[in-house]
Amino acid sequence: MEENLQIDSLDKKILELLMQNARISYLEIARATQVAGATIHLRMNKLEQSGIIKGNKLLVNPDKLGLKIGAFICINLQEGGMYDHAAEVLKEVKEVTECCYVTGSYSMFIKIYCRDTTHLREVLTSKIQKVPGVKSTETFIIMEQSIDRQVQI
Repeated sequence: MEENLQIDSLDKKILELLMQNARISYLEIARATQVAGATIHLRMNKLEQSGIIKGNKLLVNPDKLGLKIGAFICINLQEGGMYDHAAEVLKEVKEVTECCYVTGSYSMFIKIYCRDTTHLREVLTSKIQKVPGVKSTETFIIMEQSIDRQVQI
């Protein structure tokens, strides 16, 4: 994978269109950019192979699935070197949707979704705090999410 791939205005336009609607067809992108479909196909391959496009995913509204409580949990590990193992264990906790190794007062941040506060307490005490190496946690319940977007190009 090329580290600092140069992208041009066509690549940027393709990315903008995809970020607005990930289900847009190559034909629709070709029409919007006024280039041939084969060119879009080649550009998409280049963007994927370079790692700029990492894939696509379906976004589900947790609230509509009965997951009414979202929370960020800050985790202190006994040692920073335990992150990889802790992250692997946390992959098995279905309520965890994000996991980041961070600098500062904490070792890692995770984002979870639960049905209610009882479910949140259960996940926290019987799963997250039982991960080997977890020294302590601090939980922040999400009251409202005002921004949820991709990086800007």
